[in-house]
Amino acid sequence: MPGTALAQGEAMSELTGLIEAAMGPHVDWMMVLLVGMGPVFLLAFLIEYRVMKRHGRGDRFVWKEVYANISLGLSYEVFETIAQGLFVFAATSWFYRHRLCEVPVNGWTILPLFVVMEFCYYWFHRASHRVRWFWSAHVVHHSGEHMNFSMAMRQSMLYAITGWWLFFMPMVVLLGVPPAVVFFLYGVDLVYQYFVHTEAVGKLPAWFEYVFDTPSNHRVHHGKNPQYIDKNYGGVLIIFDRWFGTWEAELEPPVYGITKPVHSYNFLTLNLHEFVDMWKDVARPGPLWQRLKHLWAPPAWERPPAPGEAPAVRPGAA
Repeated sequence: MPGTALAQGEAMSELTGLIEAAMGPHVDWMMVLLVGMGPVFLLAFLIEYRVMKRHGRGDRFVWKEVYANISLGLSYEVFETIAQGLFVFAATSWFYRHRLCEVPVNGWTILPLFVVMEFCYYWFHRASHRVRWFWSAHVVHHSGEHMNFSMAMRQSMLYAITGWWLFFMPMVVLLGVPPAVVFFLYGVDLVYQYFVHTEAVGKLPAWFEYVFDTPSNHRVHHGKNPQYIDKNYGGVLIIFDRWFGTWEAELEPPVYGITKPVHSYNFLTLNLHEFVDMWKDVARPGPLWQRLKHLWAPPAWERPPAPGEAPAVRPGAA
């Protein structure tokens, strides 16, 4: 057995060396995990499609939207990798150099650290709905109108620019967890979330629904029904939603999408429409403080039009 463990360790070291040789010394382990899971994601999607079609629900798969989801996922992976090399690694390394303590990462601490990461994720996700700056990236994920596994790939290439990684820096500064570990844990969180983007699974046992994010809980999150908007932010766990008053049960079928749809399958339009509209609102004449408020106010906030100015009409509000 010791020999087997040694061989496994050597194989892991060799694999790590190959990845570092291909990607450079600053490996984005989150992206390595997501790309490595690609074949599993594809197989799960094909199984889901066969199951749904067999039950007469093949209309849940609109292929133009599926292809858009895939293109958005690919552009997200490319831009996240570029951003990691250009500035995210340098920024997160600066935070790590200023850490206040250093919690060891081992078999005893990895689960509590994952829960802390999930807590950070909850607040990142909540801010992504309640602060327009962050919503300008996250809107991409919610603009899809058909729930299936491919929806999980519908991600924005602007996430790194808008600063998703900042929400996880408390783990780096306060606990001294290396950024690579934090981002790998976040990658595990994203892998789990892939499998809650489906209508093929109904409600799970009550205890599981109470603790974990599930397909039922996450369908609520994607619903634009009035009672579902800005609910169920959890990634793997749903307990923080219950504690902070943002949980909602799935009682009626969700209607997916955003309240003012963007009728496009073009990945550039889907990535940029809200970001551009946000800056257009900032550029409109008016008091500077009110103009800048478009960056941190909720997505649906509109400032009063100036005298003689028509009210702004924009797509993509939450």
